[in-house]
Amino acid sequence: MAKDETTTADTHPLDAFAGAEKPRRRAGRVVGAVAAVVIVVAAGYVGASWALADTVPRGVTVAGVDIGGQQAEVAVATLTEELRAVTTEPIVVTAGESSVSLDPVVAGLTFDADATVDALTGFTLEPARLWQHLFGLGEQPPVTRVERTALDAAVATAGVGLLKDPVDGRIVFADGAAHASAAEQGIALDERAAAELLRRTWLTAPRPVELPTLAVAPTITQEETDRALAQLAKPLASGPVGVVVEGQVAELPVGVITAAATIFPEGDMLQLRLDGEQLVDEILKRTTDLLSDAEDARFEFVKGKPTIVAGTAGSTLDPEHVAMAVRNAALGSPRTANVVLTPVDPDQTTKALEELGITELVSTFDTPLTNDSVRTKNLIRGAELVTGVLVEPGETFSLNDTIGPITAENGYFDSTVVVNGVIQPGIGGGLSQMGTTMFNAAYFAGFEDVEHRPHTYWFSRYPEGREATIYEGAIDVKWKNTTPYGALLRSYVKDNRIYVEVWGTKHFEVQTSKSARSRIVAPTTRYSQAAGCISQSAGNPGFQVTNTRILLLEGEQVEKKSFTWSYNPQDAIVCGPKPKDD
Repeated sequence: MAKDETTTADTHPLDAFAGAEKPRRRAGRVVGAVAAVVIVVAAGYVGASWALADTVPRGVTVAGVDIGGQQAEVAVATLTEELRAVTTEPIVVTAGESSVSLDPVVAGLTFDADATVDALTGFTLEPARLWQHLFGLGEQPPVTRVERTALDAAVATAGVGLLKDPVDGRIVFADGAAHASAAEQGIALDERAAAELLRRTWLTAPRPVELPTLAVAPTITQEETDRALAQLAKPLASGPVGVVVEGQVAELPVGVITAAATIFPEGDMLQLRLDGEQLVDEILKRTTDLLSDAEDARFEFVKGKPTIVAGTAGSTLDPEHVAMAVRNAALGSPRTANVVLTPVDPDQTTKALEELGITELVSTFDTPLTNDSVRTKNLIRGAELVTGVLVEPGETFSLNDTIGPITAENGYFDSTVVVNGVIQPGIGGGLSQMGTTMFNAAYFAGFEDVEHRPHTYWFSRYPEGREATIYEGAIDVKWKNTTPYGALLRSYVKDNRIYVEVWGTKHFEVQTSKSARSRIVAPTTRYSQAAGCISQSAGNPGFQVTNTRILLLEGEQVEKKSFTWSYNPQDAIVCGPKPKDD
């Protein structure tokens, strides 16, 4: 009991804490040791990261080029050199069975070697980077730059070359049977998806680069082709068609029908068309006297005055009507087409002739005939051809076109003609008198003088300076109907004179005057050794004369024209050489 008390009495109040001091000191030493290790490891980590910052992690490849473990500058050089061809040479792209080349430079596709290496190097404390250096990284994506506008344009251009047009189904007829061609889908480039694919993989994708496509359906599908074949083509070619018209029957064989048939696209469907004109020809081959021609209304002179003879309608087959009737028969049952004739009105109707105002004699002119009976026959023939000619308002009349050709086949005879002032034999002699008579009839009707030429020397049977000659192919008498009415011509020979009349409605008042002769030249004698020369005695002298025509319309002058002509003297012609002076 005393011992215990002694122990208690000798203990310091702080002795209770003395036992805890030793563990604290040991923990501090542990923490310090750990901290030291951490510091050492951290320093080593930072140092390693710093040391490897400019080095590409081991095992790295870019677009198949190994740059693992290379310094950044070396890696950039390696990539630039190894990928030079890939980044500059054309890229072959395909769509279906088609292929084209695409220039990456033009397409705005650029490889950035510096940015690619920068993404793999550089100082960082991320553990992953050190891990990559220790254990390797593998294939890495290249960094590329894309100019979208240029890429879109290049893809659009490539799309044109890669396009495969669809093929429409079609049906043709050959050897009397229908034959169908299958429809085929086309291929078009999916430009949006293709541009995206190239943007991502143009440098790494295997060559050639397969681009995404879209199917393009044909307008005429196989289903529509099969329908038209079954519903149109085969029924059409299944047998002949009988055409009934005006009590006659024309059987059209299958070959005739199919030869006139066409299966054609209209929108997304195939339609059947028959050539009506071709079918009409075939019907006419198999019938007799089926059609009649229309006869125009015309003018005839009865007791010297014009009378309208009414026209008559003709008949024809309307090609559209025939085509529709044959089509319906060929696609239906029975295979018989009932066709009716279509009336055809004459081109010139009675009403149209009445509206021309051919109601009165507007002008007439006549000239005396000579004693040459053959010459008179030629004028009679010319008068026959002139009579009944209708010149409508605004039209131009040509005498040569009306009475030509001047040949024996056209009813003319050999007589004498004037060539270069010399009388020579020739067919159609005397027709110049028709020229003069026609010119004056038109002159006094007030028509426009388009072309005329007086004779080389003057004949007393013609008005001085107001006459005209003709020579086929060279000299003509032409005038234009400048009135609002028709001009109907009549010509005839009577009482040893030739007449030309113009019938219509009087429009102009015509006044004419002639000057006195001037520059008079007496005839002389000339000698000619030309083949066919005809001697002639001296005739009228040469002279110059002027004619003036004034046109009045409702009392007002609307035209005043003068024309002057100089005649040569009508020399005596002696056929043969000129005699020598004694």
